[in-house]
Amino acid sequence: MSNKLTTQQIVELNKDYTFFSWSNQGQVNPIAVDKADGVYFWDTDGKKYLDFASQLVNTNVGHQHPKIVKAIQEQAAKLTFAAPSMATEVKGLLGKKLSEITPGDLKKTFFTLGGAEANENAIKIARFYTGRHKILARYRSYHGATHGAIAVTGDYRRWSVEPAMPGAVHFLDPYCYRCPFGWTRETCHRECISHVEEVIQHEGPDQIAAIILEGVTGTNGLIIPPDDYLPRIREICDKYGILLISDEVMSGWGRTGEWFAVDNWNVTPDIITTAKGITSGYVPLGAVIVREKIAKFFDDKVLFAGLTYSGHALACAAALATIEAYEEDKIFENAKNVGKHLGKRLEELKSKHPSIGDARYIGMFSAIELVKNKETKEPMDITALKNFMVSNGVYVFNFKNILFIVPPLVITKEQLDEGLNLLDEGLAELMDKQVS
Repeated sequence: MSNKLTTQQIVELNKDYTFFSWSNQGQVNPIAVDKADGVYFWDTDGKKYLDFASQLVNTNVGHQHPKIVKAIQEQAAKLTFAAPSMATEVKGLLGKKLSEITPGDLKKTFFTLGGAEANENAIKIARFYTGRHKILARYRSYHGATHGAIAVTGDYRRWSVEPAMPGAVHFLDPYCYRCPFGWTRETCHRECISHVEEVIQHEGPDQIAAIILEGVTGTNGLIIPPDDYLPRIREICDKYGILLISDEVMSGWGRTGEWFAVDNWNVTPDIITTAKGITSGYVPLGAVIVREKIAKFFDDKVLFAGLTYSGHALACAAALATIEAYEEDKIFENAKNVGKHLGKRLEELKSKHPSIGDARYIGMFSAIELVKNKETKEPMDITALKNFMVSNGVYVFNFKNILFIVPPLVITKEQLDEGLNLLDEGLAELMDKQVS
């Protein structure tokens, strides 16, 4: 049926009858997507786009990977759904695989349908396990849009639903480019770490169930912590009996070159939450993976958590095939190797363009921050640059003045350069002229 509709009809149907996330509904102008393959997708008019955003930083293996498509088809032909109280082969095998690839003694998984639900249930588990109620999180963070997940989210999207879940307390970030404590990378005193312990003292250590943070901050600016940050946060959590929850929804699944971002610093959280790259978005799936001591806690206690679609057969089959693709195609190795090229190119662009205040990158997880003045770091409106990229066939997304470069992990150096060369052109034509 959709093949009979024009592009305009498809767009109008969507605008008239569906809501778009985080948008003024009257101002949305969506791309009508028809098909995709690898690192590219096409709109219904046949225009080709290089997917520099991996859709929403989730199609890590690229579009339409044949192994995953086949696994979904075969599972659908056999069993599409079983109640969450049932045992299925794919759910059991996926749970076992997750225990093998996660760090340390992370052992048992509660499956959800996405990242927000994963964080929601991680909060509940932490509260059950510790008997405490407060959850600490960072201000520059996004953990989801549901009641608990949005409460621990730090950015402005939280404001519209407040008062939200009680017990959420926020602290400042290790944002080296814009240090909230006034230091530079050269003069840093790591107050971003000592500050956390001070907040814990003010809130009452025996009141705090968990600290939740993204392994590498995602949509709030791609903030990569100093190398000692996560290990020291782990030490602080151990000191006060606080659980450490690592939100690896965006930073997991090879995005930083490792299975999970925490692996870059050899840190074992008490709970990992994840989604997105677990299936590369082919079927919705999220997961809450807990350490063995937490799993055993519920051996003789009720876990008050449940979802109709927990452990959905199609999703588990897609995840197993996705993980096989990561391993067999050596996708993480590609993310590391091409990621080095990406980092080199971004540094070159930063040196060349006065509009780039900072470039941040780890693996295939990168962003540039655009400013009107490198001294004052005044943010620059980058709407024109984003529109230039998209209109010229490179799909990107941004958060305020930060432009993300987060293509599928299977991208080649040549394909990456295709997008970066256009970015180079756009910066020169549109952004550099605004710098004072």
